[in-house]
Amino acid sequence: MRLTTHGLIVKEQTVGEKDKLVTAVTADMGLIRAFVKGAKNIRSPKGAATQLLCYSQLVVYSGKNKDTFIIDEAKVVDMFSKLRRNVENMCLAQYFCELAMHICPHGQPVENQLKVILNGLYLLSENKRHPLLVKACVEMRLMCYAGYQPQLTMCSGCGCYESDNMYFIPREGILTCDKCISQEKLPYALLLGKGVTRALRHTIYAEESKLFSFNLPEESLILLNTATEQFMNYMLERDFQTLTFYKFMAGYSKTPPKVI
Repeated sequence: MRLTTHGLIVKEQTVGEKDKLVTAVTADMGLIRAFVKGAKNIRSPKGAATQLLCYSQLVVYSGKNKDTFIIDEAKVVDMFSKLRRNVENMCLAQYFCELAMHICPHGQPVENQLKVILNGLYLLSENKRHPLLVKACVEMRLMCYAGYQPQLTMCSGCGCYESDNMYFIPREGILTCDKCISQEKLPYALLLGKGVTRALRHTIYAEESKLFSFNLPEESLILLNTATEQFMNYMLERDFQTLTFYKFMAGYSKTPPKVI
């Protein structure tokens, strides 16, 4: 049975001399793995359309293994070619790919998740938003779709909406004002100013069309990203090698990634 879908290639592996195995995030089938026969042949029309970070129209059919498809036809929709001109943005895009592979389900529609990732790649490719702003939005919105939405509407203690000093507790996904913060939670709490608190809420509650529509100075964006990364680490209980590499390449960390 042949199926037509649209998917973003988030991983590719060489198989033999001419073929490759790709992983794609598709709107209607979620995460899929598919063989591309003859993809390494320079004359193959499927080669370019199944490269990493290519968003393509794919015609697939089931292989012998029920969990793996075979790509019969592939046509490029968007290659995000400008990403390859900026090493840092390319590293961030690869982090989005690793995050998608971990967080997007198999066999379930992920239209919203795919749309967020594609919008993020477009903004990076065209340099329309600061990379850290794009990163925070993609991370938190994907976490929400995966069922890890933090509760940021008010202080978890007194219920106040805003305070000069609001603390974010990443391991619990809650906000606490300076009057309610306990000494036990203080060591692992992040003190956020009003601007960063509003931005963090925006990544969760904003309409899809307005998700990336805000601005912060870089210093505040760094704090926002500290909050999103710590929340993800606690919820997912893992680190991402591509994130470590991006932060090192972008100068946000002096610790080089581990060579595996």
